[in-house]
Amino acid sequence: MNEDKKPHILLIDGMALLFRSFFATSAMGHYFPNAAGTPTNAVQGFARHTMMATSIYQPTHMAVCWDMGAKTFRNELYEGYKSHRPEPAPELIPQFDMARAVSELIGWKNYGITGMEADDLIGSMVETWDGRADLTIVTGDKDLLQLLRPGVQIAFMKKGYSEYDIYTYERFLEEYGISPKQFIEVKAFTGDASDGYPGVKGIGPKIALTLIKKYGTIEGVLDSIHELTPARRKRIEEDLDMLYLSKQLAEIHCSIDMAGSLEDLEIPVYDQVKRELIEGQGYSMIVRQADSLSLK
Repeated sequence: MNEDKKPHILLIDGMALLFRSFFATSAMGHYFPNAAGTPTNAVQGFARHTMMATSIYQPTHMAVCWDMGAKTFRNELYEGYKSHRPEPAPELIPQFDMARAVSELIGWKNYGITGMEADDLIGSMVETWDGRADLTIVTGDKDLLQLLRPGVQIAFMKKGYSEYDIYTYERFLEEYGISPKQFIEVKAFTGDASDGYPGVKGIGPKIALTLIKKYGTIEGVLDSIHELTPARRKRIEEDLDMLYLSKQLAEIHCSIDMAGSLEDLEIPVYDQVKRELIEGQGYSMIVRQADSLSLK
């Protein structure tokens, strides 16, 4: 690699790819059980998606980040955090451990910390390598927009294994008119229905964005609250505790010590030995994907 050229690290949101792969095929009743009868649709979809992303973005290094269990520090902050989400389908449950095992078998570097979300690990990787590497994040989670900065792009999954909606720092500035960090302030007002916290009732994305464009932060809004309409002022004052709590829940923590060297993140060599190991476990679709990408 040219020494003047920055490394390019691909960060995979493992859980996002796993869930997406599961629902893409389970909707049609396709679970692709292995010889033991255990479903593999999510595992194989995750690995195929990751292989395709590696082929598309041609990184020099990569890491896969995982949630470790349903409970995180955010549940301690707010009992309702993600509490409304249904339990995973029984066909998906065994595939969580299987996906991490396959990832390790292929040779991808895995990260997971109990009590933290994959978002926090990805954010900490961005912070760790900021300015020293270019980074591409593959996810389906819009919360990660707050991590954008020069040298970081987010590839949001769209369709199949190869269609992505790419957000760069420049695109975000142009579309939103605020900095990515201020996206946290917007979410403090709007909350997040998918994560189960409400923000300020009656303040939607459009109003929240207008407020942050004008006042910069939630503190800026509160300092100038006398300028707002009585109805808007009343809503904010009545939900003040939830406003501050929503900001805490929305903010990705980027200060986890992701100790390690760049060498830890090198793209593994996919050879005949690995091919046979994966095939031996019944993951024929992963092998076919690797073969089609000429990884063998």
